[in-house]
Amino acid sequence: MVEFVITDKIVIPQHVQVEIKPGEIRVKGKKGEISRRYDEKKIILTKKENQILLKTYFPNKKAKAYFNTIKSHILNMFEGVTNGFTYKMKIVYSHFPIEVSVEKDKVLIKNFLHEKKPRIARIVEGTNVRIEKEDIIIEGIDIEKVGQTAANIQNATKIKRKDPRVFMDGIYVYSKSRRKAT
Repeated sequence: MVEFVITDKIVIPQHVQVEIKPGEIRVKGKKGEISRRYDEKKIILTKKENQILLKTYFPNKKAKAYFNTIKSHILNMFEGVTNGFTYKMKIVYSHFPIEVSVEKDKVLIKNFLHEKKPRIARIVEGTNVRIEKEDIIIEGIDIEKVGQTAANIQNATKIKRKDPRVFMDGIYVYSKSRRKAT
């Protein structure tokens, strides 16, 4: 059977405000505000009372995938502005002790594999990074920014031209979770 239209509803949580403009959705909650652009030619978003209605016409395989992606993004936005997201990373070394520090919008990784110059990882705007002993904690309301910051830190400690089974030094994500509502 051929589908001519796909529709779905997302219930807006309490204490969350949603504003929909053509091509943009803005979500505001107690933790902050997030906006995201979308292709209004592929999907129609409307707000009715405490629900967001999603609709797409004549969906093919790509349109269905885009529909579900936008739905997931909206749910992540709701989760971000109400609870937030936290990634925890572990500093692992066996050869040389790694020193990690945060300076403005950068994470400096010193003495990695006994290198003289520090390795630098960029912190994406909108995320908070703090260091607690052997852990790096990244917090924010946008899951993409939190994840990108964690990826930047992990990629900065990527080892090249050495056997990765022997040199397992680095900084790795070990926990992805929602922040507790306060």
